[in-house]
Amino acid sequence: MNTPFVMPMFREWVPKRLHPWIYVVTVFCFQFSSGVYLGALEAVRGTTGLMTEDLLMLLYTGLAGMAVWFPMLFRMKFRFTNKQLLCGAAVVMAVCNFFTMHTADMAILLPVCFISGMAKIQGTFECMSNIQLWHNPERDFGVFFPVLHIVLLTAITGSAWLAAVVAFYLNWQMMHVITIATMSFVVITQLALCRPFCPMPQRMSLRGIDIVTGLLISLLMLMVSYFLVYGDYLMWLHSSRLRWIVAIGAILLAFILYRLKTVKNPYISLEIFRYKNVVPILVVTVIAELLLGAEHTLEEIYWSEVRGLEEHTKTGLCLWSLLGVFAGIGIALFWLGHKRWKVWKLFAIGFACIVAYSVSMYFLMDVNVPIESYRPALMLRGCAYAVLAISLMWSLHESVHDLWHFFMALFIFNVIHMYLAGASGYGLYTSLFQHFMADNMSRYGACLTLTGVNMQQFDMGDFMNNYFLHSMMSVTLKQIYGQIIWVATIMTTAFLLLDIPRVRTGIEKVPYWSVYGIKMLGRLGTRGKTTVN
Repeated sequence: MNTPFVMPMFREWVPKRLHPWIYVVTVFCFQFSSGVYLGALEAVRGTTGLMTEDLLMLLYTGLAGMAVWFPMLFRMKFRFTNKQLLCGAAVVMAVCNFFTMHTADMAILLPVCFISGMAKIQGTFECMSNIQLWHNPERDFGVFFPVLHIVLLTAITGSAWLAAVVAFYLNWQMMHVITIATMSFVVITQLALCRPFCPMPQRMSLRGIDIVTGLLISLLMLMVSYFLVYGDYLMWLHSSRLRWIVAIGAILLAFILYRLKTVKNPYISLEIFRYKNVVPILVVTVIAELLLGAEHTLEEIYWSEVRGLEEHTKTGLCLWSLLGVFAGIGIALFWLGHKRWKVWKLFAIGFACIVAYSVSMYFLMDVNVPIESYRPALMLRGCAYAVLAISLMWSLHESVHDLWHFFMALFIFNVIHMYLAGASGYGLYTSLFQHFMADNMSRYGACLTLTGVNMQQFDMGDFMNNYFLHSMMSVTLKQIYGQIIWVATIMTTAFLLLDIPRVRTGIEKVPYWSVYGIKMLGRLGTRGKTTVN
């Protein structure tokens, strides 16, 4: 029997039909907010003097704040009222945007972006948890996760586009002004339309939370982010600063693991890794995010350095990926929510879309190709991201049934999904690009001759900038996309094979060496008896 949908936090005079829609608007307000907007990257970098690495560090700091707050979401929901949580998150987000708009000091921006990430996920969770029964009365996560990703993925692409447009026609600070205005709207609607409501009659205490370990995990995440983002700029381990980061990070990781094993109520329970399929799901998540990291790095190099597109043009072109996102969400909803088919082939569909996207970019990567020709490739990329994100999160929920452990598992999943793998992808692709670019320059440069060229009419600088350098960049990007095609093809084939029951059940686990020894002794004993007879 389905529980009737009600939202008791609204006042009696507010029409019931508007209740869920007010929260839909509220959740989009939170999702479109951020501490820093990379859609306005060029404008921010030009006026503040911050490097691209600095802005990426701020982005991943905000994502770290979102990820580390997952284990606290239910504790906060059962301790405070909806009014306190939404108004508090909105005020914090508005204050953070005020600081981001008026300072370029990294010492201030880092904690501000971290706190804004925590406020963003708290506001999003409070809204989505209250309207879950509205669109999903049966509490089917095969339906809930696709609907959730409509909000998340629309906001990711839409906020970048909106920030680029605002920065182009006005200035980048106006995007923060808009965010402050939307957060003011959230506060006003909560104060005027809602009353305090908490689903728990007896408020849950916040005592006993392992805050120290949570803070240490946050510090470790920031150190890893610093190493990955600034690695190529500082020449990786050739830098003494990064060597110190690695050494201190290793010690900190060991101390965190010690606390997680010894503390009575740890911030993250290590029992999560004992659930069936959790580790394979995390491994697939790493591979998928590294492959999709081409969006952030390779496309940015191609659009900016080779094609010379402005930010608003790039983000406007990338809006086409939303059509693929909605198609991917529809596929996942049909597959998991309606048909309830096995997830193996759905994984294969996601990786196959990555293959098709990479092949399209490989053959279309030419300065003479109209930018409109890239729309199908961008739609394929959006479809791949939606299918894999939904199917991986659904698989995690199917593996971890305990509610508290599931939110801890979501913390680990999101550290990889939207934080660690993204930063690793940036470091990996920039290093690969530098390596292949240098190799191609040396190889093709050795073949460059000026025999028969009229040097009085030949502009060497223009040739190097507009032809040779761009050609080398295109060749280099094609090489990296070729690597992505191979890996994505292998993953697609593997999941198609796993979808065959005979293959999936026929895979045997490799036994321990002691098992091999016992079997060998048994065979030797049998042979001895045969010889005696």
